[in-house]
Amino acid sequence: MTSTSIIIVPGWRDSGPGHWQTLWAERLPQARRVVQDDWHTPTRSAWVARLEETVLEQPGPVVIVAHSLGCITTAHMKPEAAARVRGALLVAPADPERRAVLSDFARCPTPRCLTAAFWWPAAMTRTAPSAWLAPMRAPGAASLCACRTQGTSMWDSGHGEWPLGRRYCNR
Repeated sequence: MTSTSIIIVPGWRDSGPGHWQTLWAERLPQARRVVQDDWHTPTRSAWVARLEETVLEQPGPVVIVAHSLGCITTAHMKPEAAARVRGALLVAPADPERRAVLSDFARCPTPRCLTAAFWWPAAMTRTAPSAWLAPMRAPGAASLCACRTQGTSMWDSGHGEWPLGRRYCNR
């Protein structure tokens, strides 16, 4: 039986040494981290292609663990790669319309390729991009969870290993 891989998708400017995503990547044997060629001036086509490549390289289903711009990158995946995703933890989704350097990611799509397999917990609807809410309510084989945190970065705010996030991921 093929195990589920965890695909860690950092956001704009990557996740540093003390960031929870970095710590998870170091400690979870089934985790694979997406490494982008350009962390500072991202382009949607390059970022999405690298994520899709990482997902499709895995031998079985995947769970996405995305942060910031990584969440928006995940929403832009094409159906072939998205079909391999069994769940997603989307943490503090970026708003690409608020920063010029991220504008290539603007007009964040409804993740149409994810709607059949994911749902959005009612408790999280305040933080969800409004276009994502209706399609994400249908129950399915896995779950999608979005969280927003206080402050600009989880490691600066003291989350470190972020055990609550690990519990979300394990679900």
